[in-house]
Amino acid sequence: MLVARAQALAVLRIRSAALAVALLPAAVAVVLLAGVSMGRIPDGGGWSTARWAVTGAALLALALAAAVTAVVVRARPAQSPTVPIPEETAPDLYRLVRELAERLGVPAPSAMALTPDCDSWLEDRTHPAHGPPRRPRAGLAGLPRPQRRSGAAPVLVIGSPFLWWMRVAELRALLAPVVAGTGPSANPDIAAARRFVRGLDAAVAVAAGRPALAFVGGVARLLLHSCRDHAARMERGVAAAASERAQGVDYGLRIVAQEQVGLAYAGWDRLLNRVALPAWRMGRWPSRLDAGVVSALTELSRRDRLAEGFTSRLGERPACDLLEEPGAIDEAASLLAARLFHGGPAESGPGWSPVAWSQYPEEVVDRKWRLEAARLHRVLDDIPASPLAPAPALAEAVPEGVPDGGVPAGPPGGAAPAVVPTAPGAAPTVARVLERLTGPAAPGVAEELEARLTAEVAREAVRERPEADRSAFGAAADAWVDGLAPLFPLQPPRSGRELLTDHVTAMVCCAAVDTAGAAPGLDWLDGPALLVGGARRADLARTVLSLIEDGDGEPLRAWLGEIGVRPEKPVRLA
Repeated sequence: MLVARAQALAVLRIRSAALAVALLPAAVAVVLLAGVSMGRIPDGGGWSTARWAVTGAALLALALAAAVTAVVVRARPAQSPTVPIPEETAPDLYRLVRELAERLGVPAPSAMALTPDCDSWLEDRTHPAHGPPRRPRAGLAGLPRPQRRSGAAPVLVIGSPFLWWMRVAELRALLAPVVAGTGPSANPDIAAARRFVRGLDAAVAVAAGRPALAFVGGVARLLLHSCRDHAARMERGVAAAASERAQGVDYGLRIVAQEQVGLAYAGWDRLLNRVALPAWRMGRWPSRLDAGVVSALTELSRRDRLAEGFTSRLGERPACDLLEEPGAIDEAASLLAARLFHGGPAESGPGWSPVAWSQYPEEVVDRKWRLEAARLHRVLDDIPASPLAPAPALAEAVPEGVPDGGVPAGPPGGAAPAVVPTAPGAAPTVARVLERLTGPAAPGVAEELEARLTAEVAREAVRERPEADRSAFGAAADAWVDGLAPLFPLQPPRSGRELLTDHVTAMVCCAAVDTAGAAPGLDWLDGPALLVGGARRADLARTVLSLIEDGDGEPLRAWLGEIGVRPEKPVRLA
């Protein structure tokens, strides 16, 4: 704590030095005016010119200092988007945290909130709502974030996956060093230093891109650079002091809780990328993501045999029991996750609706396969019978707003092929896909399919996104949720090879469902899955890759025969 306070005083000395520099011309002007009035300095000649020049410089310096101060004071620091938890909705959780704070001898947090991420921190919410929002700075997991004032305790933000996956005792042990961070907020020096640094950070963001505030931004950046190292060491000192204070609280259990943090992060990442993302792309958002992470982590633990006594651990009371209505909180956190990581609307609507896990196979998996099969069928109609005929450039089909380089120019080694439909209206069958990728005209077909699927997907993404959202979610824009934080896409755009693999797999899955009695399913770790006889068939991906990468259709044909799929039968499209 002594180290943190010393670094806070260093930051405050930089603030005092900046103030002294701003007041120096005024001080010189006062000395000159006082010297004239007292007869110590001649009134006239060069002294008079110097006096008026210094007075003008003083007024200008004071005006500029006032402008910088006004922007720093009024600029709103970053605030993370969260789901608030009023005390009446979680009295047991508030009681647990207050008892923990009392045990640690620190002020209790003023409120609590949930974030759809695997992290927990303290965040100040006392700054007046002035000025435009700004991009928040990245923080370290589990470390207290800067506070605004010493007079109000910060808000405790808890990662929602922790509440559903961890047991009550594990959550208390995990939160101990975080709650201990409320102590430094009562120290006036640390609070003042944090207030100064956060104000500078917000001022830099406010001045960015505004020529009228160029001077303010430059001064704020200079001061922020000057006190950056001191502020970083101050926060490390605060974190070390909080960790030391929390040593006596469930220390052994905290080691177990930290292990569960890594496990929760792994399961949460898999759930978002492989399960939630396919639904979000279709305009559906899973309404129980946090409940889903429990299933995902249970499956992960079962497959990897992570910890002995795993079953007995699940028999203990989960931390989500501390909430009065965990389902409602889970739904709110799930919608916020969809907005943060994918850019969905704030409320449900015709093209953006929740989906329960029980409905996921039929509402998401089957529909996803049908849509991708239909897209592949449409694109196949445009692939030429001979790759030697000329064709118009594919780039012309790319809609405005798609980044450059998002669509391949065509197959390597020559001019792009012509759009000469081979069989418009041909039946959508797996046999047709096999024939086009392995037949006499197969060379270049896979590359052409990749290019056209990439263009089609990009075109649909721009067309389906509301006009009001395009500027907010564009590549060059900072996208904000309620003016609070930018959007972070989970994954980069899929490559053409990945798109083609997904679409061929979807066509085969549709054929298996329609002709072999298979069913769409959900794998908690891998997302959409094909169930044959109630068991997941994960060996399809290998045969599809052989078809696409090597032009070898025999593994896929053998797989179709084993399952009983009739490749010549048309599949039902969306």
